[in-house]
Amino acid sequence: MKKILALLLALMMLATLFAGCASNIAASDSNPTPELTVESPSDAVTHAETFTDSVGRTVELPSNLTKISPSGSLSQMFLVAIAPDLMVTAASDYSDNDARFIPESVLSLPRVGAFYGTDDINYESVAATATQLVIDIGEPKKTIVEDMDSITTNLAIPAIHITATLDTAPEAFRTLGVILGREERGEALAQLCEKIMAKTETLMAKIGDDKVSALYVLGDAGLNVLAKTSFHSEVIDLMTDNLAVVDDVSGRGSGNETDLEQISLWNPEVLILAPEVDINYIMQDATWQQLDAIQSGRAYCVPMGPYNWMANPPSINRYLGMVWLAHVLYGTDYAEFSADVMEYYKLFYGYDLNDDELGELIGLCVYPLATEGEASDA
Repeated sequence: MKKILALLLALMMLATLFAGCASNIAASDSNPTPELTVESPSDAVTHAETFTDSVGRTVELPSNLTKISPSGSLSQMFLVAIAPDLMVTAASDYSDNDARFIPESVLSLPRVGAFYGTDDINYESVAATATQLVIDIGEPKKTIVEDMDSITTNLAIPAIHITATLDTAPEAFRTLGVILGREERGEALAQLCEKIMAKTETLMAKIGDDKVSALYVLGDAGLNVLAKTSFHSEVIDLMTDNLAVVDDVSGRGSGNETDLEQISLWNPEVLILAPEVDINYIMQDATWQQLDAIQSGRAYCVPMGPYNWMANPPSINRYLGMVWLAHVLYGTDYAEFSADVMEYYKLFYGYDLNDDELGELIGLCVYPLATEGEASDA
Protein backbone atom coordinates (compact mmCIF):
# COMPACT_ATOMS: atom_id res chain seq x y z
CA MET A 1 0.00 0.00 0.00
CA LYS A 2 2.85 2.41 0.90
CA LYS A 3 4.50 1.72 -2.46
CA ILE A 4 1.25 2.47 -4.30
CA LEU A 5 0.77 5.68 -2.34
CA ALA A 6 4.35 6.74 -3.00
CA LEU A 7 3.89 6.07 -6.74
CA LEU A 8 0.66 8.06 -6.90
CA LEU A 9 2.22 10.96 -5.02
CA ALA A 10 5.27 10.86 -7.24
CA LEU A 11 3.08 11.14 -10.34
CA MET A 12 1.22 14.08 -8.81
CA MET A 13 4.40 15.94 -7.91
CA LEU A 14 6.12 15.14 -11.22
CA ALA A 15 3.22 16.71 -13.10
CA THR A 16 3.73 19.92 -11.14
CA LEU A 17 7.51 20.01 -11.36
CA PHE A 18 8.12 18.66 -14.88
CA ALA A 19 7.81 21.94 -16.76
CA GLY A 20 10.18 23.79 -14.42
CA CYS A 21 12.74 21.03 -14.14
CA ALA A 22 12.94 20.06 -17.81
CA SER A 23 14.59 23.30 -18.86
CA ASN A 24 17.46 22.66 -16.44
CA ILE A 25 18.44 19.20 -17.64
CA ALA A 26 20.69 20.35 -20.46
CA ALA A 27 22.57 22.75 -18.18
CA SER A 28 23.00 19.99 -15.60
CA ASP A 29 24.44 17.57 -18.18
CA SER A 30 26.99 20.05 -19.48
CA ASN A 31 28.13 21.27 -16.07
CA PRO A 32 27.14 18.63 -13.50
CA THR A 33 29.30 19.44 -10.48
CA PRO A 34 29.52 23.17 -9.68
CA GLU A 35 28.96 24.09 -6.05
CA LEU A 36 26.39 26.70 -7.01
CA THR A 37 25.27 28.07 -10.35
CA VAL A 38 22.96 31.07 -10.10
CA GLU A 39 20.85 32.76 -12.75
CA SER A 40 21.29 36.48 -13.26
CA PRO A 41 19.51 38.54 -10.58
CA SER A 42 16.04 39.87 -11.28
CA ASP A 43 12.99 41.06 -9.39
CA ALA A 44 11.73 37.49 -9.39
CA VAL A 45 12.97 34.85 -6.97
CA THR A 46 16.45 33.79 -8.08
CA HIS A 47 17.44 30.18 -7.90
CA ALA A 48 20.34 27.80 -8.36
CA GLU A 49 20.15 25.61 -11.44
CA THR A 50 22.29 22.98 -9.77
CA PHE A 51 23.36 22.83 -6.18
CA THR A 52 25.82 20.61 -4.35
CA ASP A 53 24.69 20.28 -0.78
CA SER A 54 26.73 19.77 2.37
CA VAL A 55 26.84 15.99 2.00
CA GLY A 56 28.02 16.04 -1.62
CA ARG A 57 24.68 15.48 -3.35
CA THR A 58 24.31 17.47 -6.57
CA VAL A 59 20.65 18.34 -6.97
CA GLU A 60 18.81 20.07 -9.76
CA LEU A 61 16.56 22.70 -8.24
CA PRO A 62 13.25 23.83 -9.75
CA SER A 63 13.10 27.10 -11.60
CA ASN A 64 10.88 29.90 -10.28
CA LEU A 65 11.27 28.62 -6.74
CA THR A 66 8.30 29.90 -4.72
CA LYS A 67 7.21 26.93 -2.57
CA ILE A 68 9.51 25.37 0.00
CA SER A 69 9.16 22.98 2.95
CA PRO A 70 11.35 22.48 6.00
CA SER A 71 12.34 18.89 6.72
CA GLY A 72 11.86 19.35 10.45
CA SER A 73 11.96 21.78 13.36
CA LEU A 74 15.59 22.89 12.90
CA SER A 75 15.04 23.74 9.26
CA GLN A 76 11.79 25.48 10.11
CA MET A 77 13.66 27.90 12.38
CA PHE A 78 16.02 28.93 9.56
CA LEU A 79 13.25 29.28 6.98
CA VAL A 80 11.00 31.31 9.31
CA ALA A 81 13.92 33.71 9.70
CA ILE A 82 14.86 34.10 6.04
CA ALA A 83 11.81 33.36 3.87
CA PRO A 84 8.58 32.66 5.77
CA ASP A 85 6.53 33.81 2.78
CA LEU A 86 7.91 30.96 0.65
CA MET A 87 6.99 28.23 3.13
CA VAL A 88 3.99 26.09 2.23
CA THR A 89 4.28 23.54 5.05
CA ALA A 90 5.48 23.57 8.63
CA ALA A 91 6.98 20.68 10.55
CA SER A 92 5.85 21.63 14.04
CA ASP A 93 3.31 23.81 15.80
CA TYR A 94 3.67 26.63 18.32
CA SER A 95 2.01 27.12 21.67
CA ASP A 96 -0.33 30.08 22.03
CA ASN A 97 2.31 31.91 24.04
CA ASP A 98 5.07 31.29 21.49
CA ALA A 99 2.91 32.00 18.43
CA ARG A 100 3.08 35.76 19.08
CA PHE A 101 6.66 35.76 17.81
CA ILE A 102 5.91 33.93 14.55
CA PRO A 103 4.55 35.45 11.30
CA GLU A 104 0.85 34.81 10.79
CA SER A 105 1.55 33.29 7.38
CA VAL A 106 3.53 30.52 9.06
CA LEU A 107 0.96 29.90 11.76
CA SER A 108 -1.68 29.17 9.14
CA LEU A 109 0.40 26.58 7.24
CA PRO A 110 -0.50 22.87 7.33
CA ARG A 111 1.53 20.95 9.93
CA VAL A 112 2.87 17.91 8.10
CA GLY A 113 5.44 16.60 10.59
CA ALA A 114 9.09 15.76 9.94
CA PHE A 115 10.15 14.29 6.60
CA TYR A 116 12.42 11.73 8.23
CA GLY A 117 13.32 10.40 11.63
CA THR A 118 9.67 10.08 12.71
CA ASP A 119 6.55 8.36 11.48
CA ASP A 120 4.25 11.36 11.57
CA ILE A 121 4.80 12.79 8.07
CA ASN A 122 1.54 13.46 6.24
CA TYR A 123 2.41 12.79 2.60
CA GLU A 124 -1.03 13.69 1.28
CA SER A 125 -0.81 17.13 2.86
CA VAL A 126 2.65 17.62 1.38
CA ALA A 127 1.46 16.65 -2.10
CA ALA A 128 -1.50 19.01 -1.86
CA THR A 129 0.80 22.01 -1.41
CA ALA A 130 2.84 21.23 -4.56
CA THR A 131 5.97 22.16 -2.64
CA GLN A 132 9.02 22.41 -4.91
CA LEU A 133 11.91 21.87 -2.51
CA VAL A 134 12.52 20.24 0.86
CA ILE A 135 15.33 21.88 2.83
CA ASP A 136 17.07 20.08 5.68
CA ILE A 137 19.34 22.16 7.91
CA GLY A 138 21.39 21.17 10.95
CA GLU A 139 23.51 18.23 11.98
CA PRO A 140 23.81 15.54 9.29
CA LYS A 141 22.56 12.20 10.58
CA LYS A 142 24.33 9.00 9.55
CA THR A 143 21.53 8.28 7.09
CA ILE A 144 21.25 11.80 5.72
CA VAL A 145 22.13 10.90 2.12
CA GLU A 146 19.61 8.08 2.07
CA ASP A 147 17.01 10.28 3.76
CA MET A 148 17.36 13.10 1.25
CA ASP A 149 17.52 10.71 -1.71
CA SER A 150 14.37 8.99 -0.47
CA ILE A 151 12.40 12.24 -0.58
CA THR A 152 13.77 13.14 -4.00
CA THR A 153 13.14 9.70 -5.50
CA ASN A 154 9.92 8.54 -3.89
CA LEU A 155 8.04 11.84 -3.77
CA ALA A 156 9.62 13.62 -6.76
CA ILE A 157 10.50 16.56 -4.49
CA PRO A 158 14.13 17.69 -4.65
CA ALA A 159 15.66 17.66 -1.18
CA ILE A 160 18.91 19.24 0.01
CA HIS A 161 20.87 19.20 3.25
CA ILE A 162 22.78 22.22 4.57
CA THR A 163 24.94 21.52 7.60
CA ALA A 164 24.64 24.20 10.26
CA THR A 165 26.55 24.27 13.54
CA LEU A 166 27.19 27.33 15.68
CA ASP A 167 30.24 28.04 13.55
CA THR A 168 28.63 27.41 10.16
CA ALA A 169 25.13 28.86 10.66
CA PRO A 170 26.19 32.20 9.09
CA GLU A 171 27.28 30.44 5.91
CA ALA A 172 24.07 28.43 5.95
CA PHE A 173 22.12 31.69 5.87
CA ARG A 174 24.25 33.01 3.02
CA THR A 175 23.70 29.81 1.06
CA LEU A 176 19.96 29.99 1.64
CA GLY A 177 20.04 33.62 0.54
CA VAL A 178 21.44 32.61 -2.84
CA ILE A 179 19.09 29.66 -3.32
CA LEU A 180 15.98 31.59 -2.33
CA GLY A 181 16.84 34.95 -3.84
CA ARG A 182 17.23 36.55 -0.41
CA GLU A 183 20.91 37.44 -0.45
CA GLU A 184 20.54 40.71 1.48
CA ARG A 185 18.47 39.16 4.23
CA GLY A 186 20.70 36.10 4.40
CA GLU A 187 23.69 38.37 4.86
CA ALA A 188 21.99 40.36 7.64
CA LEU A 189 21.11 37.18 9.52
CA ALA A 190 24.62 35.81 9.02
CA GLN A 191 26.21 38.99 10.34
CA LEU A 192 24.14 39.01 13.53
CA CYS A 193 25.12 35.40 14.20
CA GLU A 194 28.77 36.30 13.63
CA LYS A 195 28.47 39.35 15.88
CA ILE A 196 27.12 37.32 18.79
CA MET A 197 29.69 34.57 18.28
CA ALA A 198 32.55 37.08 18.15
CA LYS A 199 31.41 38.76 21.37
CA THR A 200 31.10 35.38 23.06
CA GLU A 201 34.52 34.20 21.94
CA THR A 202 36.09 37.48 23.11
CA LEU A 203 34.43 37.08 26.50
CA MET A 204 35.53 33.46 26.86
CA ALA A 205 39.10 34.36 25.90
CA LYS A 206 39.11 36.79 28.83
CA ILE A 207 37.61 34.16 31.13
CA GLY A 208 40.27 31.66 30.07
CA ASP A 209 40.60 28.80 32.54
CA ASP A 210 38.14 30.38 34.96
CA LYS A 211 35.04 28.93 33.32
CA VAL A 212 32.37 27.91 35.80
CA SER A 213 31.71 24.19 36.06
CA ALA A 214 28.18 23.36 34.97
CA LEU A 215 25.60 20.77 34.06
CA TYR A 216 22.68 21.20 31.72
CA VAL A 217 19.91 18.98 33.08
CA LEU A 218 16.65 18.17 31.33
CA GLY A 219 13.60 15.98 31.61
CA ASP A 220 10.87 16.43 34.22
CA ALA A 221 13.07 15.15 37.03
CA GLY A 222 16.28 16.77 35.74
CA LEU A 223 18.00 13.40 35.49
CA ASN A 224 19.19 13.68 31.89
CA VAL A 225 22.24 15.70 30.91
CA LEU A 226 23.64 17.16 27.72
CA ALA A 227 26.97 15.35 27.55
CA LYS A 228 30.19 17.11 26.68
CA THR A 229 31.02 17.03 22.92
CA SER A 230 27.42 16.33 21.88
CA PHE A 231 25.93 18.46 19.10
CA HIS A 232 23.31 19.73 21.53
CA SER A 233 25.89 20.88 24.10
CA GLU A 234 27.91 23.20 21.84
CA VAL A 235 27.03 26.34 23.82
CA ILE A 236 27.49 24.64 27.20
CA ASP A 237 30.89 23.35 26.11
CA LEU A 238 31.93 26.74 24.77
CA MET A 239 30.94 28.78 27.80
CA THR A 240 31.36 26.42 30.77
CA ASP A 241 33.39 23.49 31.99
CA ASN A 242 30.75 20.90 31.14
CA LEU A 243 31.15 18.17 33.77
CA ALA A 244 28.92 15.68 31.96
CA VAL A 245 31.69 13.50 30.54
CA VAL A 246 30.28 10.10 29.56
CA ASP A 247 31.48 7.11 27.57
CA ASP A 248 28.60 6.93 25.11
CA VAL A 249 27.54 10.44 24.11
CA SER A 250 23.92 10.58 23.00
CA GLY A 251 23.02 12.40 19.82
CA ARG A 252 19.40 12.78 20.91
CA GLY A 253 17.83 15.94 22.21
CA SER A 254 16.88 14.12 25.39
CA GLY A 255 20.58 13.78 26.22
CA ASN A 256 22.15 11.04 28.35
CA GLU A 257 20.29 9.44 31.22
CA THR A 258 21.98 9.65 34.58
CA ASP A 259 20.97 9.65 38.26
CA LEU A 260 21.08 11.97 41.20
CA GLU A 261 24.05 10.12 42.71
CA GLN A 262 26.15 10.90 39.62
CA ILE A 263 24.93 14.50 39.53
CA SER A 264 25.95 14.82 43.19
CA LEU A 265 29.42 13.46 42.36
CA TRP A 266 29.81 15.98 39.55
CA ASN A 267 28.50 18.69 41.95
CA PRO A 268 28.67 21.66 39.52
CA GLU A 269 29.02 25.30 40.46
CA VAL A 270 26.09 26.05 38.15
CA LEU A 271 22.96 24.14 37.18
CA ILE A 272 21.32 25.06 33.89
CA LEU A 273 17.79 23.72 33.90
CA ALA A 274 15.79 22.99 30.76
CA PRO A 275 12.35 24.63 30.75
CA GLU A 276 10.51 21.35 31.33
CA VAL A 277 12.34 20.50 34.57
CA ASP A 278 9.99 20.33 37.59
CA ILE A 279 11.33 23.26 39.60
CA ASN A 280 9.22 22.51 42.66
CA TYR A 281 10.65 19.00 42.86
CA ILE A 282 14.22 20.26 42.53
CA MET A 283 13.73 22.86 45.25
CA GLN A 284 12.08 20.46 47.69
CA ASP A 285 14.32 17.40 47.30
CA ALA A 286 16.94 17.13 50.05
CA THR A 287 19.62 15.62 47.80
CA TRP A 288 19.29 18.33 45.16
CA GLN A 289 19.50 20.91 47.94
CA GLN A 290 22.98 19.70 48.88
CA LEU A 291 24.46 20.62 45.51
CA ASP A 292 26.82 23.60 45.49
CA ALA A 293 24.83 25.21 42.68
CA ILE A 294 21.62 25.17 44.73
CA GLN A 295 23.37 26.19 47.93
CA SER A 296 24.90 29.25 46.24
CA GLY A 297 21.75 30.20 44.32
CA ARG A 298 23.32 29.44 40.95
CA ALA A 299 20.60 27.35 39.36
CA TYR A 300 19.13 28.96 36.25
CA CYS A 301 16.26 27.88 34.08
CA VAL A 302 16.65 28.51 30.36
CA PRO A 303 14.27 31.12 28.88
CA MET A 304 11.68 29.81 26.45
CA GLY A 305 9.98 31.67 23.62
CA PRO A 306 9.37 30.81 20.89
CA TYR A 307 12.09 28.18 21.43
CA ASN A 308 14.29 27.00 24.27
CA TRP A 309 17.21 29.45 24.07
CA MET A 310 19.80 26.71 24.59
CA ALA A 311 18.69 23.57 22.78
CA ASN A 312 15.81 21.38 21.62
CA PRO A 313 16.11 22.05 18.80
CA PRO A 314 19.83 22.91 18.78
CA SER A 315 19.68 25.61 16.15
CA ILE A 316 19.94 29.37 15.77
CA ASN A 317 18.05 29.85 19.05
CA ARG A 318 21.37 29.08 20.73
CA TYR A 319 22.76 32.49 19.83
CA LEU A 320 20.25 33.83 22.35
CA GLY A 321 21.58 31.23 24.76
CA MET A 322 25.09 32.62 24.38
CA VAL A 323 23.94 36.16 25.14
CA TRP A 324 21.95 34.92 28.14
CA LEU A 325 24.76 32.80 29.61
CA ALA A 326 27.22 35.66 29.24
CA HIS A 327 24.91 37.71 31.45
CA VAL A 328 23.86 35.20 34.13
CA LEU A 329 27.20 33.41 34.43
CA TYR A 330 29.74 36.15 33.82
CA GLY A 331 27.88 39.35 34.60
CA THR A 332 27.84 41.13 31.26
CA ASP A 333 25.91 44.39 31.43
CA TYR A 334 22.12 43.97 31.50
CA ALA A 335 21.58 46.85 29.07
CA GLU A 336 23.91 45.19 26.55
CA PHE A 337 22.22 41.84 27.12
CA SER A 338 18.73 43.27 26.56
CA ALA A 339 19.81 45.21 23.47
CA ASP A 340 21.28 42.07 21.89
CA VAL A 341 18.16 40.02 22.64
CA MET A 342 15.85 42.69 21.24
CA GLU A 343 17.96 43.00 18.10
CA TYR A 344 17.72 39.25 17.61
CA TYR A 345 13.93 39.17 18.00
CA LYS A 346 13.51 42.07 15.61
CA LEU A 347 15.67 40.55 12.88
CA PHE A 348 14.82 36.85 13.22
CA TYR A 349 11.13 37.14 14.04
CA GLY A 350 10.19 40.67 13.00
CA TYR A 351 9.04 41.19 16.59
CA ASP A 352 9.63 44.30 18.69
CA LEU A 353 10.32 42.80 22.10
CA ASN A 354 9.81 45.28 24.93
CA ASP A 355 11.36 45.43 28.40
CA ASP A 356 8.37 43.86 30.12
CA GLU A 357 8.26 40.94 27.70
CA LEU A 358 11.98 40.36 28.10
CA GLY A 359 11.50 40.35 31.85
CA GLU A 360 8.79 37.73 31.48
CA LEU A 361 11.00 35.53 29.30
CA ILE A 362 13.99 35.53 31.61
CA GLY A 363 11.93 35.60 34.81
CA LEU A 364 9.91 32.46 34.20
CA CYS A 365 12.26 30.42 36.34
CA VAL A 366 15.67 32.04 36.14
CA TYR A 367 15.72 34.51 38.97
CA PRO A 368 13.24 32.79 41.32
CA LEU A 369 16.02 30.22 41.80
CA ALA A 370 18.69 32.84 42.34
CA THR A 371 19.41 34.51 45.65
CA GLU A 372 17.66 37.77 46.45
CA GLY A 373 20.82 39.72 45.83
CA GLU A 374 21.40 38.19 42.38
CA ALA A 375 17.78 38.83 41.42
CA SER A 376 17.96 42.49 42.35
CA ASP A 377 21.24 42.95 40.45
CA ALA A 378 19.51 41.81 37.24
